[in-house]
Amino acid sequence: MAKIIIKNENELNGMRDAGRVAANIRMQLAKEIAPGVTTQELDLFARDLIDKAGARSAFINYQGPRGVPPYPGYTCISVNEEVVHGIPGDRKIRLGDIVSIDIGVIYRGFIGDNAMTVPVGVTDPKVLELIRVAEQSLMNAIEKAVEGNRLTDISHAVEQTVIPHGFGVVRDFVGHGVGRNMHEPPQIYNFGPPGRGPILKEGMTLAIEPMVNLGTHDVETLSDGWTVVTRDRKPSVHVEHTVAVHAGKAEILTLPEG
Repeated sequence: MAKIIIKNENELNGMRDAGRVAANIRMQLAKEIAPGVTTQELDLFARDLIDKAGARSAFINYQGPRGVPPYPGYTCISVNEEVVHGIPGDRKIRLGDIVSIDIGVIYRGFIGDNAMTVPVGVTDPKVLELIRVAEQSLMNAIEKAVEGNRLTDISHAVEQTVIPHGFGVVRDFVGHGVGRNMHEPPQIYNFGPPGRGPILKEGMTLAIEPMVNLGTHDVETLSDGWTVVTRDRKPSVHVEHTVAVHAGKAEILTLPEG
C-alpha cells in the first residue's frame, strides 16, 4: 500500500475551505433537481456555481481507465439504477426518480469531495428506506474514523448497517484518501471485517462513500466507459463526506455554511 498522507494544520485548513465550497455547491444543486430538468442542465448550473466560488471542477477531463475518454462532465449525476459516474446529458428527471449528485472541486490547491442522493417525489417506502439506510451507514462509518481505530472499522460499519435491511453494498468501487489529489491512499472498502488495515492517525483526510443498492451488490459499467449501473437495474444510493481523522471524533469537512 502506498504511504498514507498526513495533513498538518495549515493543510487541514485548506481542506476545510475546499470541503465547505463543495458542500455549498452540493446543497445549492440539490435545490435545482425537479421533474423536467435534464442532468446536463444541472451540470451546467453546477459549473457556474463552481466558477462563482473561485474553484475548479475536479472531475472534468479526469483521466479514467486506459482507452476510455476523459470524463466530460463538471459533476457526476447518477439517476435511479446508475450507481456512480453518471455522465450528464439529455436525460430528464422524472417524478419518482432518485438523483445522486457527486461534487468534487479544487479550491486553492485542495480537493473537496462529497455526494448525496435526492428523492424526487418518491413514495415507494423501500426506496425511501434505502436512502435512509445509506445515509445512516455513512454516519456510522464516520464515527469509526478516529485515531487509533483500524481502516476496516470504517468498512465494517457500512456493511453492518446495510446488510440487516437486505440491501446490497457495492464492492467494486471504494472510498479513498483525498487531499491535494482526488485519489490518495488508502482505498476504503464498504464491506469486510473490522480491525484490519493501517491504524488511523490524526491528520488523515478520507472520502467515505457508501454505495448501496436496493437489490444485489453486482454492478457493471456501460459502454461509455464511465457510467456504473446495478446489474439488476434496481435503484442505487450514493452518499459521501470528506472527513479528517482526530482523536475521539472525526471532523466532517464537507458541511455547508449556515
